[in-house]
Amino acid sequence: MIGRLRRHWRRLRLGTRLALGLGALALVVFAVVGTALTTYMRDYLSAQLDDQLGLAQVAQSKSIAANGTLQGKKYYRWYYAVYDVKDGKPVLRKPEESSDLPADIGDLTAVARSQIAKGTEVLRTSDITGEGEYRLRGCAVEPGVVLVSGAPMDDIDDTVRQLVIIQVVAFGLALLALVVLGRRLLRRGLQPLSDMAHTAHGIASHDLSESAARLPLRADERGGGPEVEELRTAFNTMLEHIDDSLAVRAEAEQRLRRFVADASHELRTPLMSVRGYADLFQYAAANVPEERDRHLARLRAEAARMGILLDDLLLLARLDAADVETPIRLQDADLVELVAQAADAFRAGHPDRPLTVTVPPAPVRLRVDPVRIRQVLDNLLTNAAVHTPPGTRVSVSVTVAAGTASVRIADAGPGIPDADRAQVFDRFYRVDKARSRDRGGSGLGLAVARSLAMAHGGTVELTSEPGATVFTVTIPLGAASAWT
Repeated sequence: MIGRLRRHWRRLRLGTRLALGLGALALVVFAVVGTALTTYMRDYLSAQLDDQLGLAQVAQSKSIAANGTLQGKKYYRWYYAVYDVKDGKPVLRKPEESSDLPADIGDLTAVARSQIAKGTEVLRTSDITGEGEYRLRGCAVEPGVVLVSGAPMDDIDDTVRQLVIIQVVAFGLALLALVVLGRRLLRRGLQPLSDMAHTAHGIASHDLSESAARLPLRADERGGGPEVEELRTAFNTMLEHIDDSLAVRAEAEQRLRRFVADASHELRTPLMSVRGYADLFQYAAANVPEERDRHLARLRAEAARMGILLDDLLLLARLDAADVETPIRLQDADLVELVAQAADAFRAGHPDRPLTVTVPPAPVRLRVDPVRIRQVLDNLLTNAAVHTPPGTRVSVSVTVAAGTASVRIADAGPGIPDADRAQVFDRFYRVDKARSRDRGGSGLGLAVARSLAMAHGGTVELTSEPGATVFTVTIPLGAASAWT
């Protein structure tokens, strides 16, 4: 039974449970207040009755002392007993009327004995057989005479009973109103929580597996007090974080799909070329030495191209994997010398693009991997050559400031559109989607450059506008990278 009640209680809504709890608390308060009020009222009425008994006995004592009777000094339903004291014991006088005494006078006689023994007034409540409760008072009229008066307490009991009934009705109605109205007020106050629960259910039914999954639901209903406002703010902030996480996840999934598709496509092209030239070498061109040499040269070129692509992918994978030994081998190197070597290689490979080099007169000593830093510079210079028309000016400058060394590679080409700037460092991303792979590369150069710079504790930043595209490589001076 108790277990069933507990299960039923747990199934109740929070507003109902709070209203019932408030009602139970109010019931306890009403019970305490009602008991205190009833007790006070009974004590007050009893004290009033005691005072009335005392005043009546003063007049009655005078009448007995003066006339020997109580004639004209009696009250309806009161009892009176006059005792003479003989040998320390009360002896009842004959009553003036038979209605002055109850059928059983034992309680009155007991009060008289107590008064004789104490020598002062005695008050006592007794249940007289067949008559009910009476308030009895005994006092000395004169030496040797004791008067015992008894007043019924029916009126007090009736008054207290009516008071209890009024309290029960009033408190019951108040309790009912408190529970009903309190439940409505609590339901209204807790409505924002219900709205948040409805929002949570809506989120649970939302398909989060979609690539562009977003959570269009928010807890926008106002009200409920500061606490509910704080909860609503925290709830909406959590939803924003979930949205951001979903967006990052969706972007990562799309980048992974694009990476796999691009990598597969990039590898498929040289593989198909290798296969085609191998077939030609085996059949058609096998008997002609010139054709054989030409096909072998193409096979070597395609294999080399595929090897470069695989090397870049392997390098990126090793840079991404924190638990794999990094390909960075740190040693002391002069950045000015590395820039000069990269500039010489650029001039030899791209004589149609004038190159300007500006470097400090003194060496710039860094603790870096010179091979990888040279790879960063070569990739950025090659990018400038590939994406600009012949005759475009290219410049390289080295500056040192605030504990860092910076290499600024700029070209006067057409620039990079705003929509592409945030993605140019993504793997396999090309600004010109129509550019051939023979001319445009695999789309890994900038990704490799940024990853290598980050491996040295540095950065690669891009600013671009028509006529000025600038890549800035920043490396801490003499700093051991995070891989040291």
